Amino acid sequence: MKKYMLSIAAMLLLSIAAKAQFTLGLKGGMNISKINTDNVSESTVTGYQFGAFARIGNGLYLQPEMYVGSKGGQFNFDSNGTNTGGSAKVRFTSLDVPLLLGKSFGAKSLNFRIMAGPIYSYILNTDQSFSDNLSAAYRDLGNYDRSTLGYQAGAGIDLGNISLDARYEGGLTQINQKYGQRQNLWHISLGFKIL
Repeated sequence: MKKYMLSIAAMLLLSIAAKAQFTLGLKGGMNISKINTDNVSESTVTGYQFGAFARIGNGLYLQPEMYVGSKGGQFNFDSNGTNTGGSAKVRFTSLDVPLLLGKSFGAKSLNFRIMAGPIYSYILNTDQSFSDNLSAAYRDLGNYDRSTLGYQAGAGIDLGNISLDARYEGGLTQINQKYGQRQNLWHISLGFKIL
């Protein structure tokens, strides 16, 4: 009896999995990012992203992605009458892996989607420039954690094989503990479904 029930459960799971929609695609886009830093004036930099995504499910779906991206920020330290003021610009090249849970509304060929979920980022390269007086006063400012966790939330539309997404990404962990720095960005991407 136990084997019979397990066989039925396995067949049921396989039939559900076979009916689940699976999509694979390529994506690319741009972002506007900044590094929030305690007691500092920040400004944005423009970056890019390109990679792949999969979408599993109809209506309610799971969307894992993997892409290479560029993000960072600019900031100015106010001298407050001292000689420690200065500016810095930081740009990261990172491998980003979001895992999004979403809901789509509409037909398969034209639908609106909302999604949210965690993102893991691993910094592959850091390009940074600090003014001389800033480097001298804040020696450990450029010591960034290579691995960070964050979240993404956004919306998108699908028109046939074309997918357009707009998302906000916020940092859950700090990229520099001492200065309370967190990465935040808005990005827009265009995807093309190949499967």
